[in-house]
Amino acid sequence: MRGLLGLLVTAAIVVIGYWYFASRMQSGTSKGNPAQVISGVGVQSDLISIGEAERVYWAQHGAYASLDDLYSSGALAAKKLGRDGYTYSVEASDSGFTATARCDANAAPGCQSYQVDQTMQVQPVQ
Repeated sequence: MRGLLGLLVTAAIVVIGYWYFASRMQSGTSKGNPAQVISGVGVQSDLISIGEAERVYWAQHGAYASLDDLYSSGALAAKKLGRDGYTYSVEASDSGFTATARCDANAAPGCQSYQVDQTMQVQPVQ
């Protein structure tokens, strides 16, 4: 009998914990529907890959490169011009770069554009 009571108390704690964390996840800081959130995470990952390719290119050539130069040099292996309504672009100068993923707000209302620079910090575009 004591074992059954312990099992019921444990089950109640698990259910309450699950309910608490599930409700916090739903009211989190994520904006948009789940597909937009997943797409936004993928875009941020792509921007990090572009930033890492810029670092490789800079180490080999002593300069930052355009998106086309990154593809043609092999620093960025998979040629991706965008993802799920986002388009990628890179502005390079002697002192740094800015890679931007812009979304078409008309095609996907509520989407967020992002950018990354040589600090490798992905930031939302205002």
